[in-house]
Amino acid sequence: MTEKFLLGVDIGTYSSKGVLVNAQNGEVVASHVIEHDLSMPHPRWVEHDADEVWWGEFVKISQTIISKQNIDPRTIVGVGVSGIGPCVLPVDEQGNPLRAGILYGIDTRSQKEIKQYEEAVGTEEIFQLSGSKLSSSSIGPKILWVKNNEPENYEHARWFLTSHSYIVYKLTGQATVDVYSGCSYAPLMDIEKIDWVDREMVGINPKTQLPKLIWSCEIAGVVTAEAASVSGLAEGTPVIAGAIDAAAEAISAGLAETGDMMMMFGSSNSLIVRTDHLVRTPHFWGLNWLVPETFAVVGGMATVGSLTRWFRDNFSPLELEQQQQGGENAYAALAQLLDESPLGSNGLTALPYFQGERTPFEDPDAKGVLFGLTLKHTRADVYRALLESVGYGVRHNIDVMRMDGVKPKRILGVGGATQNKAWMQIICNIANVKILIPKQQIGASYGDALMAGIGVGVYDNLDQIQKWIEYAEELSPDPDKHQQYTPHYEIYRELYENTKTLMGRLSSMVVSG
Repeated sequence: MTEKFLLGVDIGTYSSKGVLVNAQNGEVVASHVIEHDLSMPHPRWVEHDADEVWWGEFVKISQTIISKQNIDPRTIVGVGVSGIGPCVLPVDEQGNPLRAGILYGIDTRSQKEIKQYEEAVGTEEIFQLSGSKLSSSSIGPKILWVKNNEPENYEHARWFLTSHSYIVYKLTGQATVDVYSGCSYAPLMDIEKIDWVDREMVGINPKTQLPKLIWSCEIAGVVTAEAASVSGLAEGTPVIAGAIDAAAEAISAGLAETGDMMMMFGSSNSLIVRTDHLVRTPHFWGLNWLVPETFAVVGGMATVGSLTRWFRDNFSPLELEQQQQGGENAYAALAQLLDESPLGSNGLTALPYFQGERTPFEDPDAKGVLFGLTLKHTRADVYRALLESVGYGVRHNIDVMRMDGVKPKRILGVGGATQNKAWMQIICNIANVKILIPKQQIGASYGDALMAGIGVGVYDNLDQIQKWIEYAEELSPDPDKHQQYTPHYEIYRELYENTKTLMGRLSSMVVSG
């Protein structure tokens, strides 16, 4: 019997990854990773070059995997793609990008546009349409920003796509976006009707410039002859609509049942909880999930792994640089610093808001803070304080989520930071939760491939593919350490409340200066 394969590719904040999966048993037979960086041309702006990073890296990954395995492209029966999001990319009638892609909530340029929507439409109507308040992660205000600040680009825009939907367009020639990502186009989508709002809103008509809404596992189209010639895929290969990377990562982690919660610890943090109905909450995003009649509540912290990257790049001692040059993992070497600082970081408390914050409060002006510094503090204390700040942020999100009536049954931890078990244990202790870590940390690209399998009929549903997800370990909280962390957490919570006004004043000084 001829083997059949599924290709999954994910475009991340700092890297892109693709996997080739055996459709019969879910085994990953090949993978390829490409690293890239962000562009931050102005304060509050965070961008990617869509052709170089999004489409360009998909092409390189596809070509490399096919050639590496020396397989007949016709044996790849389905393609799934995910990407960072919510992002915005205006393209013209021919699908050519009119500017760089505007990234998700870490890009906070559209604060004026959020207020413009709220004043014109009303916060309550927006909440009823979208299931959440507008935030720096909402695509509607980002589109309005293009209209207000780059009118020529807006006038020439045939569609406003997101990261993975641009790749799907390049592969198939079809302008689509999955329903889950469509919910992030707030306030331009009615999450009850699962359709674009059928009226003009502040000069934007969702029916004319937004792509077709379809479910994540639905086939958006097939690979065109032109796309086949550059990607190495066979012409006619089915391509599904895909999803934002966190959703695909959740599938790869085994999120399948109501009450399952995924925490993705990447450069940022995403929280996704399956719910049995559409939840409206002012603190998170209540969304339609990946297939009909499924729902989720979503949140996320703006900076997680980015904190350790920042620390590595700016505060790594010479010995760490030498270890890295010698082939050793700099992050593994950094992790050893935890042994040099006690619980509570010798009284040092950090706020992790290095790129603003998304949930459980929306504040693009929030700033990172190191509070309590004395001459006795060391580099190890700073490092531990940064890791503990993520634990405090996770606890803050879970506490508010429970207040809103959403109660996770089990938490699935995924992403690069889960390799640092000591860090995961710190989060367990602070948040007083158990974390299951999947045995295979393949990521969103694996979820993409599995969703493609559903789209082409290899699998019946999402539940069927969970049999391949195994868990390496379950971390449990230490009750005593949880109690010890509680007063530090209280300082963390009060620290933001007592400094947020100053943060806003500082932001206005930086932007204007």
